[in-house]
Amino acid sequence: MNEVIRASGLVKRYKDVTALAGLDLVVPQGTVLGLLGPNGAGKTTAVRILTTLLLPDEGSVEVAGIDAVKDPEGVRKRIGLSGQYAAVDEQLTGFENLDMIGRLYRLGRNDSRARARELLERFALSDAGDRPVKTYSGGMRRRLDLAGALVAEPDVLFLDEPTTGLDPRSRADMWEVLRELVQRGTTLLLTTQYLEEADLLADDIVVIDRGQAIARGTADELKAEVGGERVEVVVANEADVATAAQALAGVAVGEVQADDHKRLLTAPVAGGADDLMAALREFDARGIKISDVALRRPTLDDVFLTLTGHAAEFTEPAADGTDEGAGAAAAASPLLAGSTDTTQEGAK
Repeated sequence: MNEVIRASGLVKRYKDVTALAGLDLVVPQGTVLGLLGPNGAGKTTAVRILTTLLLPDEGSVEVAGIDAVKDPEGVRKRIGLSGQYAAVDEQLTGFENLDMIGRLYRLGRNDSRARARELLERFALSDAGDRPVKTYSGGMRRRLDLAGALVAEPDVLFLDEPTTGLDPRSRADMWEVLRELVQRGTTLLLTTQYLEEADLLADDIVVIDRGQAIARGTADELKAEVGGERVEVVVANEADVATAAQALAGVAVGEVQADDHKRLLTAPVAGGADDLMAALREFDARGIKISDVALRRPTLDDVFLTLTGHAAEFTEPAADGTDEGAGAAAAASPLLAGSTDTTQEGAK
């Protein structure tokens, strides 16, 4: 399968902080790569390099067969980008924002206007399309920014935490849009802190920590590394903790963890809901009363902490060496993907 995104040995340093320390990425055509990690892991820095907003200190990058360092303009013609923060012009209407992006991509007046209306409809913004963006809610601005990344129907799409700030319905709608794009052949790289999002969308996942890939695989493979699903039980009486642990041992596929002080028991299981029901029947048979019970899937925290043994220790710097949030708005704009080389020069 043709590799649309290939990065090898990416290194990026900000003064005393190494944001990327030899990162390798490969994304075949028409697939989705999920880049997972907490704030400070290097996700945003990687996206900025891949989209020509930053130059790497070391390493090579090819996007759609184009060297991103030698020909950034060529790469920008083939990609769409939406960053962590909505980068839209608040004085313009939603329609005017999208129409302007279409003009920058040289779609022509009629095609730009038609594409703007189409995307406003697709992202449930038609009713607000002729209102100034300064009147939009945060979620509406986020949807508009994502729409902007799709104006030119790019071959390759980069989304940096695309559903942050969206309500559950809008997030589900966004997932559906992304699935449709991939089915039509778009190659997608997305960063996220949500394992659920990567689970639903990504064909492969790379977990990074301190700028290095520490795990690769599907969502199921990564979850298996932290023991799969877990039954969590809070017993009503502290005196029943030991007996409840014995009952859980019958369905557990590993050691049952007990916190006597909280009356909390955790057991890794392989059978999901069936094992949960079996445990509940055993509790009932033994006369054990419970205050709470849950079947919990691993979270990103579970995966990350299991693989690394620690939490993130620094906030990822922006292009100017400040913290991540300070420079993210500039990097987020889909307009930059079609701009001149001033962005590239500014990153040097």
